[in-house]
Amino acid sequence: MEDLQSERQRMLRRHHREKKELEAQIQSMKCSVPKSDKKRRKEVRHDVARLQAEMEQRHQQELEKFQENFPGGATVDSVTENLAKMNLENRHPHVSRAQKRREKMEALEREHQERVLVAEMEHLASFRHEEEEKLSSILAAKYLEMKDIPADSQCMYRAVQDQLVFSVTVESLRRRTADYMREHVDDFLPFFSDPETGDAYSLPEFMAHCDDIVRRRAWGGLLELRALSHVLQTPIEVIQASAPALLIGEEYRKKPLTLVYLHYACSLGEHYNSVKPLEAGAAGGPAPRLL
Repeated sequence: MEDLQSERQRMLRRHHREKKELEAQIQSMKCSVPKSDKKRRKEVRHDVARLQAEMEQRHQQELEKFQENFPGGATVDSVTENLAKMNLENRHPHVSRAQKRREKMEALEREHQERVLVAEMEHLASFRHEEEEKLSSILAAKYLEMKDIPADSQCMYRAVQDQLVFSVTVESLRRRTADYMREHVDDFLPFFSDPETGDAYSLPEFMAHCDDIVRRRAWGGLLELRALSHVLQTPIEVIQASAPALLIGEEYRKKPLTLVYLHYACSLGEHYNSVKPLEAGAAGGPAPRLL
């Protein structure tokens, strides 16, 4: 019996630790997205709900399995009570009717949010598949295919780094991008505005954004790519599924760097990938050698 109790306590302690770790992960996810970016923050909330639901389901399954293996040792209810104690929920034994109604409404709301999340994830998966098929066709015509870049706030800079024939760090690309934008304020400031209010950036706000490029690993977009094309004195081609390819820095005569822009690639929003020569036979015949 003591061994059974010890095993149950170990499981409860692990569940408690995993919940704390998930809370830290969720906090990190929320901090990685600017408050002004409502779209990405909504997607992060969906990811948070999914992670919480998955952990809750897994913990419940482990508790039920424990009960099946040791039917005489403890009930799922008693285990759940111990888990609640480990979460420091010091509740009075008596639960009022109002509290029961609130808990019921909260449970119904969680179920609703989970159903909405599942529907949205299925919808997103459909868009993602369609986008990838279109991009594969566009790239195949150029004897290219996508080269995956990690989906984080560094993806645009990593994709550019991957395309360069010389060695350079992502940190250096970020620093040089920020420096160029600071030195050419008049070329960039008019195109920056608050995504919530639509108000144009003030000079201090623009400078703060340049600082964020370096210090906070801010997401990169077309304006940062424009700065990079000047820094590298190289055109940058951005291939996308929903519109013709963009050529940034076309005044330069070098061979363009090629990036792929994906709108539905990951749950956090837009993403950039690099490209590589299409493997022989992947498009019905050998790919020409790209120099």
